[in-house]
Amino acid sequence: MVAARITVNGETTPISPAAPHTTVLDFLRDRGLTGTKEGCAEGECGACSVLVARPGVNKPTDWVAINACLVPVAALDGQEIVTSEGLATPGEPGTAPTLHPVQEEMAVRGGSQCGYCTPGFVCSMAAEYYRPDRCAHAHSDADAAEGTDAEHGPNGFDLHSLSGNLCRCTGYRPIRDAAYAVGAPAEDDPLAQRREQAPPEPVATEYAQDDSTFVRPATLADAVRVLSERPDAVVVAGSTDWGVEVNIRARRAGCVVAVDRLPELRELRVESDHIEIGAAQTLTEIERRLDGAVPLLAELFPQFASRLIRNSATLGGNLGTGSPIGDSPPVLLALEASLVLAGADGERVVPLAEYFTGYRQSVRRPGELIRAVRIPLPLAPVTAFHKIAKRRFDDISSVAVAFALDIEDGIVRKARIGLGGVAATPIRALATEAALEGKPWVTETVEAAAKVLRGEGTPMDDHRASSLYRSAMLGQSLLKLYAQTPEAVSS
Repeated sequence: MVAARITVNGETTPISPAAPHTTVLDFLRDRGLTGTKEGCAEGECGACSVLVARPGVNKPTDWVAINACLVPVAALDGQEIVTSEGLATPGEPGTAPTLHPVQEEMAVRGGSQCGYCTPGFVCSMAAEYYRPDRCAHAHSDADAAEGTDAEHGPNGFDLHSLSGNLCRCTGYRPIRDAAYAVGAPAEDDPLAQRREQAPPEPVATEYAQDDSTFVRPATLADAVRVLSERPDAVVVAGSTDWGVEVNIRARRAGCVVAVDRLPELRELRVESDHIEIGAAQTLTEIERRLDGAVPLLAELFPQFASRLIRNSATLGGNLGTGSPIGDSPPVLLALEASLVLAGADGERVVPLAEYFTGYRQSVRRPGELIRAVRIPLPLAPVTAFHKIAKRRFDDISSVAVAFALDIEDGIVRKARIGLGGVAATPIRALATEAALEGKPWVTETVEAAAKVLRGEGTPMDDHRASSLYRSAMLGQSLLKLYAQTPEAVSS
């Protein structure tokens, strides 16, 4: 097997002798690329942002920003990354490099003060700068100051691309001004041209150092075989959960198996009676490929962590951890999703409502992987996702509620409600569903069902919210849905 290598700013370098748990952040800093910073070590601040060449949605390659503090460098074996140092164009000997347009705008508009967060902002901004479907055009400073709406610039720049980057001293207005000032990449821009070529193919990896092994199987069959041989192995995709365990809790694993590039886990198919989403597709890929085809998922994605996290996180990972406060399970429960589980004995399909068995426990057997998520069609016409958290974006839910209702001639024909944060597992609000089905969608019905919803689950007191608050928010969420439902649906 070829020795593990990674291409950084155009130069290929071996990963050895880094330990298998070494993050991309530490690997880069050990090689003098200290623009990549560690601020939080858990994917919250974005100081560690770098660009990775990934399969594109609208072009062969997309430049995608990820948290270098979470991803093991072995996971990028054979891959290509660019750091903040690699964005500038080197000058002739004895001359300064030419700044990248994003770096230039950050400098001239005062977007940097102490500079600690700046490289991470620059990399996240560069990913948005190179987004193929960003609508860029010439504009004035006055246009840039106003923007086209509260969260998009006149150049098409989406401020949500910076939602995972924090600045502690400059303030965000000059950073926003810099983002809204960048134009379209020049025709001779090498990173823009790079988008027209396919990214590096995933390579099968078996990287061992110091009694630890990182394995990237080539196929699903290989992955299942490795898991049967190493039942102690930790399975990772985007590593947004395991990376925190490694950094904050100093967790180590004898064997890590990466499934994020397995082709069998990266398909997205729309059939006549269901949509099948590969478990290893990132949330950003799903969002852009579905393009609003599943409105409830479209409502979930902007509220799921940050763009940096969504660029790595997967549905399979969010479900596989079994967390009762994951944001996707309530939505998928409301959509009546099922999971396709793959193991040595073949595949089986399990309704998500029957998947969770206890706190971070499930029916998934040792050696099984979540291959895909299936969402039945047709979709319910009335849907909503309510995330109650202390921050509007990039926060952990105190309570999450997802609704999917069929209302016909003013009668609730079918109701599916998924809940998170109110029990040891994500759950369906079965009693509330029963209180709604067959009833007219009117104030009296909704108020009575809201009282039932307040009693669903077994909410607890913790540092995020009290049990009473969680119960109150459950009831309020149904009242909010009713208030926001168009009158035409109710008549």
